[in-house]
Amino acid sequence: MEKRDYYEVLGLSKNATKDEIKKAYRKQALKYHPDKNPGDKEAEEHFKEAAAAYEVLSNDEKKARYDRFGHAGMGSGNGFSGAGMTMEDIFSSFGDIFGDAFGGFGAFGGSRRSGRRVNKGSNLRVKVKLNLKEIANGTEKKIKVSKYDTCPACDGTGAADSESISTCSTCRGTGHVTRITNTLLGQMQTTSVCPACGGEGKNITKKCPSCYGEGIVQKEDIIKINIPAGVAKGMQMTVSGKGNAARRGGVYGDLLVVIDETDHPELIREGNDLIYNLFISVPDAVLGTNVEVPTVENKVKIKIEAGTQPGKILRLRGKGLPEVNGYGRGDLLVNVNVWIPKNITKEESRTIERFKESTSFVPNPDKSDKGFFERMKGYFE
Repeated sequence: MEKRDYYEVLGLSKNATKDEIKKAYRKQALKYHPDKNPGDKEAEEHFKEAAAAYEVLSNDEKKARYDRFGHAGMGSGNGFSGAGMTMEDIFSSFGDIFGDAFGGFGAFGGSRRSGRRVNKGSNLRVKVKLNLKEIANGTEKKIKVSKYDTCPACDGTGAADSESISTCSTCRGTGHVTRITNTLLGQMQTTSVCPACGGEGKNITKKCPSCYGEGIVQKEDIIKINIPAGVAKGMQMTVSGKGNAARRGGVYGDLLVVIDETDHPELIREGNDLIYNLFISVPDAVLGTNVEVPTVENKVKIKIEAGTQPGKILRLRGKGLPEVNGYGRGDLLVNVNVWIPKNITKEESRTIERFKESTSFVPNPDKSDKGFFERMKGYFE
């Protein structure tokens, strides 16, 4: 793979100052840090590339040679200079650049340097309401949130400038202190978070005037969320890295998205199935008819057979909601109800009276209809 220009890697011009080089490298290192991008090989390569660029450009002698000869002037005997670089090389050489926001090699399998803690921002939690159509097809939502972001003035360090950050003299930059006490059982060693720097391994002598040393500022942000089809009320999605920024460097917290549903005016959700209560008249139940029933997307026509009984369930396969993992789809269950009028005219009453004389209107359930007995059983449970 052809090496990119080191100034291009860090987004700098050739007349960049040492402070600008350091700030640009820190920005790239935090963006592509392995703890922030676990398992991402491309991010790992960018992380190494930025470290190689900083290793050269931060050194006056190497920078002068690079400005004159480019990559050809680096050779193979000038530090690691990007060739065969390991994560251990980077952390041992430039670990302090991260402001002790990360604890070492993280997802790349190495041991964590000096046992420092990983500084992570807090999570945000939002509730998103979806209608059935959005649930059926999946959707993209834009959510406006108030959150903490990295202070642009100090790039999250909390210091007024690079000269205002010093290594903690109490823990010597390790973030923890070890005490040895004499007891009746002999000497005992205890390790605790450094009380002077709070485990950060550094002290700020002059705070950033924009964030007052916190390294974070509050702002409003618009976050796009892709919600897959088939989600249900109460489900929670985690959008990594979209929560609050951590104080004085580190990884962002997560955005927790809780799913809520708005009621459909006609359809009832039962898992991935949808239920529609269809009401038909007595004549339609006796003679049969064609009716339209709603689905999530549109309306479909179904046939009501002559002699359809109240409580009959008509199943429209695949007209329900998809599984959230993408396999299978629920059905639309049409529950047939026969509407019995409460108020009728005298003429209608006389007509119905004549039906009593017909044997066709004498109840005569089909004993072989298992569905009938299942429905009757349900009435008494």
